Amino acid sequence: MPKLITIHHPEQISQQAREYVRSYILLPSGMIGLLCLVGAVGGLGYQLIAADSYSWTTFYFSSGLLVLGIMLGTGQTSYHRYLFREFPQALAARMKLASGKQKSKARRDTIGDVIDHPGRSLIPVAYLVGIAMLVGGSVTAIMYGQVDTLPAFLMPWAGFYWAKLFLWRRVIL
Repeated sequence: MPKLITIHHPEQISQQAREYVRSYILLPSGMIGLLCLVGAVGGLGYQLIAADSYSWTTFYFSSGLLVLGIMLGTGQTSYHRYLFREFPQALAARMKLASGKQKSKARRDTIGDVIDHPGRSLIPVAYLVGIAMLVGGSVTAIMYGQVDTLPAFLMPWAGFYWAKLFLWRRVIL
C-alpha cells in the first residue's frame, strides 16, 4: 500500500506561525492589557478622588510601574519575534498542537526540540527574573505607600501586555 507523504511548504509554516501569533498572542494581549489598564486607572482614580492620597510621587511610582512593564514586554516580544523570524516551525507546531490537529504526532515531537539556539537554557531564568521584577516593583510601590494595591499590581501588567500588542501588530500587519 502506498504511503501518503506530506510536504511542508515554507509559506504554509509561516502562515501557521502568523495564525498562532494572532490567536494566542495578539488577542489575549489586547484583552488582558485592556482589563489591566482599566483596573489600574480606575484604582488610581479612586485614589485621587475618594481616598485623596494621590500625589506627584504616586504619579511617578505608577508611571515607573508602567514603564517597567513596557520594558519587560518589549524584551519578551523581541525574543518571540526572534523565534518567529528564525524558528517559524516552532510557532507553527504550537498552532497545530493548540488546534488539535495531529495530536498523537504532536505528543511525540516536542516543540523544544525545534528551538535550538545559544542561550536557550537561560530563557526560563529570564522569565522568572522578569516576573520577580514586576511583582517586586509592585510591592515596592505598595510598601512606600504611594500606590494602592490594585493599581500597583495591574499597572505593570498593563504595560507588559500593551507593549506586546503594539510591537507584534507591526510585524503581523
